Amino acid sequence: MIMRIIFLVDMDYFYVACEEIRRPEIRGKPAVVGSDPKGGKGRGVVMTCNYPARKFGLHSGMPISMAYRMKPDAIYLPVDFDYYDAVSKKVMDLARSFADRFEQVSVDEAYLDVSKKVKDYEGALEYAKLIKDEVRERIGLPCSVGIGTSKLIAKMACEKAKPDGIKLVKEEESKGFIAPMKIGDLYGVGRKTREQLEHLGYKTVGDLAKANPMDMMDRFGTYGVLLHKYANGIDESDIIENYTVMSIGRELTFDADTDRSEDAVAAIRKLSNEVIGEVNKAGMSFKTITIKLRYSDFSEHLKSRSIKNSNNVNDIINVATELYFRNFEKGRKLRKIGVRVSNLIKYRGQKKIGEFS
Repeated sequence: MIMRIIFLVDMDYFYVACEEIRRPEIRGKPAVVGSDPKGGKGRGVVMTCNYPARKFGLHSGMPISMAYRMKPDAIYLPVDFDYYDAVSKKVMDLARSFADRFEQVSVDEAYLDVSKKVKDYEGALEYAKLIKDEVRERIGLPCSVGIGTSKLIAKMACEKAKPDGIKLVKEEESKGFIAPMKIGDLYGVGRKTREQLEHLGYKTVGDLAKANPMDMMDRFGTYGVLLHKYANGIDESDIIENYTVMSIGRELTFDADTDRSEDAVAAIRKLSNEVIGEVNKAGMSFKTITIKLRYSDFSEHLKSRSIKNSNNVNDIINVATELYFRNFEKGRKLRKIGVRVSNLIKYRGQKKIGEFS
């Protein structure tokens, strides 16, 4: 008897795919959504790019200047979060209609519990195809679907389904499916943890599955025990139906590294006004303000302060400015600055996704 059937629906190259809806002429051409490349002198990053661009080595998170040098004739488009959020809402509303229970995890990803909608694995495959067809027909976007008996396996199956595909992993196949993967491909393993695990000799997920869980506990605490379970294909986490925004923020990369406080303060004011716009649209108030400082050597520092519940832009500006002056290291230059609010409380209206990208 199948206990659960979980889908992860993940929109493929979402920001560029959204742009293809309103700019159909760019379909099939290398396209990038991100910062202005400024002829190869831009200092931001690639937010996302489509698969034709990826064939030339471009990928999300890479410096926009590098992307431009690698593919100067690609189509470079500015980020339009309001538009992407509007498209996301349409996608999520549609996906939610197919689920027994639904959990949105980001602007372009959602888990669907469809255990009561399908009778077996064959039915799950047909149901996933139906969802894909509906998303493409009604909204005009491609998506990939991972199918498993847990969120972990659905997530990792979805990575193998990309682009625009479906991947089913049966319960008895789960451990064997992830065992040969590189340790860094295991959900929950970030760069630093990957480096630590590799240093300890764990090269594949299967290697980690054979580890002594007590050793993992000693080295990584309860997080290590969780990773050991994941490596063995075990994930008991449930679908959380009430998706809430965790934080709302924006960042700005300076055109040139700067140590001028007036540059930082001007950026803080600009970012704070952008953030409060998102906060108000989401019908939220906040309690915590965080500032991110990225220096010219790419080292980053985050500093936060909590206040009484607020939805006033001046609170963001004042706290973020104070945090900047208290924590900026004199003699160093900033490459990027970010402002974020968190501990959000909903007081009205429709939820809206906020990103600290």
